[in-house]
Amino acid sequence: MTKEITVQELNTGQFIAEKVAEIQEAVGKGTAINALSGGVDSSAVTMLGHRALGEQLRTVFIENGLMRDEEPEQVVSLFRKLGVPVEVVDARDEFFAALRGTRDPEAKREAITQTFYRQVFGRIVKESGAKCLLQGTILTDIDETVAGIKRQHNVFAQLGIDPQEAFGYRILEPLVQLRKDGVRKVGAALGLPSELFQRIPFPGPALAARVIGEATRERIATVRKATAVVERLLKGTGAFQYMGILHEDRVTGMRDGRRDFGYQIEVRCWDSVDARTATPTRLSWDLLDNLAREIVQHVPGVVSVTYNIASKPPSTIEAV
Repeated sequence: MTKEITVQELNTGQFIAEKVAEIQEAVGKGTAINALSGGVDSSAVTMLGHRALGEQLRTVFIENGLMRDEEPEQVVSLFRKLGVPVEVVDARDEFFAALRGTRDPEAKREAITQTFYRQVFGRIVKESGAKCLLQGTILTDIDETVAGIKRQHNVFAQLGIDPQEAFGYRILEPLVQLRKDGVRKVGAALGLPSELFQRIPFPGPALAARVIGEATRERIATVRKATAVVERLLKGTGAFQYMGILHEDRVTGMRDGRRDFGYQIEVRCWDSVDARTATPTRLSWDLLDNLAREIVQHVPGVVSVTYNIASKPPSTIEAV
């Protein structure tokens, strides 16, 4: 069982020194690979790996077609400025092929997991000869998988999967004793700029976790536009996390005085410390009204906007 290090107990200097030594011992004179998504966890583990291994670490950004607007360019540019070389791999066709016809939430997560670890990353690791994958798994990921709340894409041991046997490489998880608040503290100590380590959490399956039903290119494009509006308008709220969710069924609306069947976007905004529990942020009516008008105006096909008011539990932060 993984022993938690709470944010109150966390000594960042000691933690970083210990993890750097552990990574160096595990990798030796070989090479390691990590996938950078730009989220808090992957950013912190990238900097930790870079400090431990330098040129022995190969950092890859997988363009899966599921990220937010202009996210790949922004993330790669930021890390290159920090002195971390990042290689971009375009795998959009592979991910959308894997998601085609898949509607069940767990099946979507499994499709993304298998495409990432077995196909895309498996190919990269095999070509590189690296034996270690550095990964930003945190304790909340394990808790939710073990509890059966939802299968996190980056958790294996708890599901009886041996990555060495299944994928051909060993996975190192230096952040696994921490929760999100601890990771942010480590990120700050590693020198990440505040705009990066203070970013709101973003799920491993990316925008596929924000689409109920099949995650097609078109539906991802719709939720991407909604996400841009939600993040722009809720950025100053101080909330832990906020998002737009694209619902599956079309709903009845009106446009230009006529009935119109369109999409429904659900907005979620959360107050939380570590994502284990969360309550909906009490946004003002004026802000909610502005959100609805902006989404309907800037996201083609949307005729309905709702706001989630159920806490976690029984709800979860992500819809899928």
